[in-house]
Amino acid sequence: MSLSKWNIAVMAICTGLIVANIYYAQPLLVLIAREFNVTESNAGQVTFFTQIGYALGLLFCVPLGDKLERRSQILVMTGCAVAALGAAALSMNITMLKITGFVIGFTSIVPQLILPMAASLAEPHKRGKVIGVIMSGLLIGILLSRTISGFVGQHLGWRAMFWIAAALSVGMMMVMMVSFPKSRPAFTGTYGALMKSVWQLMKEQPLLREASVINACCFGVFGLFWTTSVFLLSNPPFNYGSDVIGLLGLAAATGALGAPLIGRVADRKNPRIAIGYGISLVFFSYIIFWVFSNSIAGIVAGIVLLDLGLQGVHVSNQTRIYALLPEARNRMNTVFMTASFLGTSLGSGIGLWVWGIGKWTGVCIAGLALTGIGILVYALTYNRESSLQRA
Repeated sequence: MSLSKWNIAVMAICTGLIVANIYYAQPLLVLIAREFNVTESNAGQVTFFTQIGYALGLLFCVPLGDKLERRSQILVMTGCAVAALGAAALSMNITMLKITGFVIGFTSIVPQLILPMAASLAEPHKRGKVIGVIMSGLLIGILLSRTISGFVGQHLGWRAMFWIAAALSVGMMMVMMVSFPKSRPAFTGTYGALMKSVWQLMKEQPLLREASVINACCFGVFGLFWTTSVFLLSNPPFNYGSDVIGLLGLAAATGALGAPLIGRVADRKNPRIAIGYGISLVFFSYIIFWVFSNSIAGIVAGIVLLDLGLQGVHVSNQTRIYALLPEARNRMNTVFMTASFLGTSLGSGIGLWVWGIGKWTGVCIAGLALTGIGILVYALTYNRESSLQRA
């Protein structure tokens, strides 16, 4: 079966709506802290546990996409996410919300099952473009989730957002049931052998390791910003409510719209070029955040650059790894995305820590340092690949 424009659109929409589950809590942290009478940093741990859950779900569940029928796995995981979202809405204390947040993250790995499915069905010369379109859906879902969540939280309360998310996920289950094709598993061994092969891929594929480390750094600064920006914007000189803070997702979505263009560049040229430009944009965005910390226009400009840069890095890296071993795309994606979202959770954790120490200045310094590590890895591997090509 080849992918039609309709198939691609449905995959992009489903990807965006389901991945949004792990980001709805971010604009609601101040509201959650007030209801449970805890500190903002304590409430912020809800997003940290959600992202840790997502990273572990990627590690232990996504490889099964090479062994199990993908559509069935997607439907089961989405059903479990619905239950977790309902439990979050019923949380009686911050500890219960952290636990349900972890389960929401663990079960919302469906987008990382959809992407390898799309890569397998796409024509090779269009793979980057298809990945770019679906990644647009994913990142727009991530970013607009904050806009929707902030508005709902401000007017209906934070619990209402989790109920709405559960209803949306039920709707997506129905759409996916009738729209997604069945797949034929490529791996016939045991689960233990499957997980062992994931480790082997990581050891044997230097490009996979490089892409994973660079992505982890960039996703780290992404998580760093979005976890702490709600604290910056809810305090003087801004004093914004969750509905206004959520609107920043609209600015970020403009950067996400660049994914299909980046995908085309990755199809036609060396994807490393887009990766280099992307890391540079991420680094420059944090300079803007630091210099214009009291200007909403500066914050918005930095957000656009941050998300456009993240797109350049992520789509190009994903295009590269999907071209390596077609029969192991789910396992390759496991290594790549687990590293990416461990980076996100690490960035969130660092953000909560540095916010308590140095507020926004500490956040910006940490963001520049993390991005600097990514630039260093990129430079070292670029020199190595150039030497190999000359040889």
